[in-house]
Amino acid sequence: MQIFPLSEGVFTIGHDKIFNPFDPLKDVLTDRPTGSLMVEIQPFLIELRGEYILLDTGLGFKNKEGEWQLYENLKQVGVSPEQIHKVILSHLHKDHAGGILNQNIQQIESLMFPQATYYISKKEFEFAIQKGYPSYELSDFEMLKNHPQVEWLDEKGAIGDYISYETIGGHCPYHIAIHIKYNGKTVFYGGDVVPQLRQLKTKYVAKYDFDGVKSMELRQQFAKRGKEEAWTFLFYHDVKIPISTLA
Repeated sequence: MQIFPLSEGVFTIGHDKIFNPFDPLKDVLTDRPTGSLMVEIQPFLIELRGEYILLDTGLGFKNKEGEWQLYENLKQVGVSPEQIHKVILSHLHKDHAGGILNQNIQQIESLMFPQATYYISKKEFEFAIQKGYPSYELSDFEMLKNHPQVEWLDEKGAIGDYISYETIGGHCPYHIAIHIKYNGKTVFYGGDVVPQLRQLKTKYVAKYDFDGVKSMELRQQFAKRGKEEAWTFLFYHDVKIPISTLA
């Protein structure tokens, strides 16, 4: 098994929910609007027994050349969009689901990964459609409602022989966590419930969570179990430390 972090970069986001690129080498931290957050965005590619699995699809950010940053990241590790077998969504917020769909110059939408099966919580999708903007950008995923390449996930279950998932809530009501077990090792992806290494090490209630107390309690549980069982954690919002175990 190989793991590839696919960082789209660092962004600031304010009350308007717009993601603005932030270059730590050029931009000034104090120039950010008051109350804005710094957000690092980083999907993961897993290579397992000849299959390529994408965990979340990023913001759907295009670089200065007008190319999808996620496509460029895949190219850097020698993988084409057509080679992706599975796309698993932890939830459907903009920064995790913005790279689901592509749009050509005729404004015709298609899947960014045309050969992949997309795995999405059925309850998360229904909640997102009902909730709408600004929590969810429906244009990012509404087309999937009756799409033949979508496989709807229940509260918990398995995807193939090595991947299991469970609905944990916290960040949003139907957020899922993903366990990948192979050769006696466990890789854990907790999306926005476990977004950074430092949040596993401190008791922290985030105002942006649907249920911040539950998210904090879940992090403590995952940290304890992960340390005991030597999990490898993947951190979606931590480009400096994307992958880590707990000593």
